[in-house]
Amino acid sequence: MSFTVRVDAKNPGQFFACCGLFELAHRVTGGAEARFDATHFIVDAQCTLTELLDRWTASPIEQLELDDDSASPMRIGGPFNLRMDWWKDTDSGGRELKVWAGTMQSGRIMRAMVAALRNARFHDEGLLDVGCIVYDPDEPTKKVEPFYFDARRAPNSHSRDVGFSPNDLDLTTTAFPAVEALALVGLQRCRPGLVADRRRVFEYRAWSTPLPVALAAPAVAGCINFIDSPRYRFEVWFRTGQKKHKAFRPAVLIDKGDKPDA
Repeated sequence: MSFTVRVDAKNPGQFFACCGLFELAHRVTGGAEARFDATHFIVDAQCTLTELLDRWTASPIEQLELDDDSASPMRIGGPFNLRMDWWKDTDSGGRELKVWAGTMQSGRIMRAMVAALRNARFHDEGLLDVGCIVYDPDEPTKKVEPFYFDARRAPNSHSRDVGFSPNDLDLTTTAFPAVEALALVGLQRCRPGLVADRRRVFEYRAWSTPLPVALAAPAVAGCINFIDSPRYRFEVWFRTGQKKHKAFRPAVLIDKGDKPDA
């Protein structure tokens, strides 16, 4: 049994969202394999995409430090039982990958993005391309802005690009909730490699050979070399003039991976 999701691997948010899907599929089935091709992410697991999303969106999301709404670790409840705290990691670039800051409440954002996925139109291979206005499930009249993992938002978020600051004006725009929520999950295991001597610049590889989840992290970091596994580079970019809030920018293709490294 398998399912596929359409992916633009040059969008780092979509790439790490696929890693998140892989993590969840592994945890709910006890084992899965996955790979990328030119346009899709393919997961071999004993569940359908709909079954996986239904179980995930029904699982509780717990904020583990009640006095820290911005950066508390979180836990996804059973059957996944996944703790997420990668943004606390100072050793492998986790802190540099954190895009939200200040008054942004990470637990509230995550719960809102997951709640938005309880909808049949998300349950097909176009999962990562469905955009909508996201509302707080606890206060349905209040809109919730995303983390900014999805690189489609970065070029339109700074006043230099659009002529005014959406953040300063408290504007709400379309989010891609599957990308935002699943990328937060995927980055717990799979981290891009920090480029030497470049702050907030990272690289990742889209592996093309079916792998179990235990090998996904070294494959993403480029520690396992495969033919036809392209390498991408992206920047975690300041999206406001105050240099607090960040966004994942679109990646550029560094090499096509069409031959093994020497």
